Amino acid sequence: MKAKLQATAEIFEDETQSVNADSVVVPGTQALRKGIALLELVATSPLRFGELSTRTGLPKGTLHRILATLIETGLLRFDKTTQTYRLGVRLFEMAHHVWDEFDLRGAAEPELERLSELAGEAVRLAILDREQALYIDERAAIRTIRLGSGIGSRVAIHASGVGKAIVAHLPPAERAQMIGELKFERFTPNTITDPDEFLRELDLIKGRGYAISVEEQTAGVSSVAAAILDHRARAIGAVAIVIPSFRVTVNDLHALGREVIEASRRISGNAGEAAMSLKVQKKPLGAERTDVRVAIPGSAFLGEGPHWSASRKRLYWVDILAPAVLHADPVRGAVTTVPMPELISAIVPRRRGGFVATTQHGIKAIDVETGAVTPIADPEVDRPGNRFNDAKCDRAGRLWAGTLAIDTTPGEGSLYRFDPDGRVHRMDGGFHVSNGIDFSPDNQRLYFTDTGKRRIYVYDFDLESGAIDNRRVFHELPEGVGTPNGLTVDSQGFVWSAQWDGWCVTRYDPDGQVERVINLPVPRPTSCIFGGPGLDTLYVTSARIRLSAQQLLEAPLSGSVFAVDTGVPGLPESSFAG
Repeated sequence: MKAKLQATAEIFEDETQSVNADSVVVPGTQALRKGIALLELVATSPLRFGELSTRTGLPKGTLHRILATLIETGLLRFDKTTQTYRLGVRLFEMAHHVWDEFDLRGAAEPELERLSELAGEAVRLAILDREQALYIDERAAIRTIRLGSGIGSRVAIHASGVGKAIVAHLPPAERAQMIGELKFERFTPNTITDPDEFLRELDLIKGRGYAISVEEQTAGVSSVAAAILDHRARAIGAVAIVIPSFRVTVNDLHALGREVIEASRRISGNAGEAAMSLKVQKKPLGAERTDVRVAIPGSAFLGEGPHWSASRKRLYWVDILAPAVLHADPVRGAVTTVPMPELISAIVPRRRGGFVATTQHGIKAIDVETGAVTPIADPEVDRPGNRFNDAKCDRAGRLWAGTLAIDTTPGEGSLYRFDPDGRVHRMDGGFHVSNGIDFSPDNQRLYFTDTGKRRIYVYDFDLESGAIDNRRVFHELPEGVGTPNGLTVDSQGFVWSAQWDGWCVTRYDPDGQVERVINLPVPRPTSCIFGGPGLDTLYVTSARIRLSAQQLLEAPLSGSVFAVDTGVPGLPESSFAG
């Protein structure tokens, strides 16, 4: 992207410069080139006229004429509300024609070669054909053992990695209809034959970004697959690595998930959203910190939503993509895992006893002893593609929680307030990935993270009424340093934020300035909470999802919980009063 923007900027440097050292610009084409370059600039983000003038250096009259022409042809549009120029609908109409002519096999060919060389195993390309997945191309394994089911063969969608990956990304109504019509034939003892279990599996696949199949269609054969999505985020196929089971573990398959996701994005040309980024920053240089230690070793896919129970002296957290509730005494380290029937993202205590949790389908009461789950409220029952994410209670006992699209489609997230009397209020919306929430010690601020936009917001907050107002950016992270995830506020009013893909947690002062950065031995810290006898230990959860095998070798503790000696006490966590 940086290279493309640099090339775009160079077009504006000199209106008479040649395209390269050996060719001269054809007379009359400079305006065309500048128009295309303007489209490239606006494609990165909506821009005002002044910003375009500054970035391009064009005379205002020239810039006005080019913009007017682009708007007239529908390639650009002007948003009067924000006074910005944005891409026009004509580009989307043209994109439809491109996709109508899209050659899936041709686009996939270099990625099939790359994956085959990388994994040393068979790589296959599939499309959906009624109730089956049809293999339309493959590259044979470099190793000597060959597998059946080559080009032209079919596999059941409920028993194959490619089938499950494609169906997981179908529109909800289309997916439900297909599941209703499926004959869940059993091929092996591992085949999923229950429609409800299959639906839960599809939701996990959509959250993870890839599907695995361990001897579900054929004994002795396993696979990992990712859907290939078009410009509307609809699945048009899937790419898979197919491996003899004796050569691979389940953990190996999960590590290869990142590789098939990357291949699927390259095939379609989709770069993917920030929240689903595959890029991991380099590990910070320097000696290991003495104030950071492993509190609870683990291998969570996506550890999140921690809560410290002072009365039980235990840490509670969740693995969103297992899915499960986990709890442990950090002194002893032994972990208790309570499987959950759906995606679960945060757990907070309830004054009447037990816990409440944010889940895929709303707010639910959780009994961590028995695993019993009881629905409380689901304000997004009409949005099956969404799930809840992080949550915290204010000091009046209200529960605040945000949502996002399971596949992180931008703009689908909202912020909700759940009152103790059962009333539900949608407080704000239009978020990409709703994340960390907490409150200032004086109850005058609410902090809220949108990971997809790389921003931590702050609102004016009224504890008595529960109202919020005056949303503004507290801190925005630049590209290349990670993205903000879960957060907590200490007793001094400073904000601690876990930096996904940033190998660290960062402490911000009340003005949003960085006060300190604490490096961790894992690239994907996810959230943090104060705990311990004096509430001065910062517990940090982490993730291993979408890390490659090589990255896991570099960061083998990914998925563990870490303890940081901060020297600063936190605040007691509030409980839900409902």
